Amino acid sequence: MGRATTEIATLAGGCFWCLEAVYDQVNGVQSVESGYIGGQVAAPTYAQVCGGQTGHAEAVRITFHPGLVTYRDLLHVLFTIHDPTTLNRQGNDVGTQYRSAIFYHSPGQQQIAQEVIAEITRERLYPNPVVTEVMLATQWFEAEAYHQEYFARNPLEGYCTYVVGPKVAKFRQRYAALLKT
Repeated sequence: MGRATTEIATLAGGCFWCLEAVYDQVNGVQSVESGYIGGQVAAPTYAQVCGGQTGHAEAVRITFHPGLVTYRDLLHVLFTIHDPTTLNRQGNDVGTQYRSAIFYHSPGQQQIAQEVIAEITRERLYPNPVVTEVMLATQWFEAEAYHQEYFARNPLEGYCTYVVGPKVAKFRQRYAALLKT
């Protein structure tokens, strides 16, 4: 039997450290990389992206096995661990680089993203409208090495303790069935 096929999901929902820390724990996820997508500058740096002038979002590129975790599941996790109703902001992180966005890689992913957003809107999970962008994935730029696995390497750093940790805990509580064993 050949190798199981994988798919790519590219998601943005605030600081990429938070998303990476959560998706690293999802069964069926092979790898998670922090990076930048959706902007106009070639090979942007963290300083440029944080400056808000490149148009890029901090995002994660997730390689996953759809036989173990579905794209829809990954999106439901995204909508649990960040606030999709605040335009260009997550908590104290403000700017277009922190926007809520789903960068789809196929028409099927685009359709699922639109269905999940419609479902969340219909169920009124949030008091305000969902502002998550659904757009075609553009060129991906991997973030600098020190951003990769940031939470795993720096769990006691202030931002990790007060922002990333609670998001990981919320995910673990809500999606215990999706955890790697």
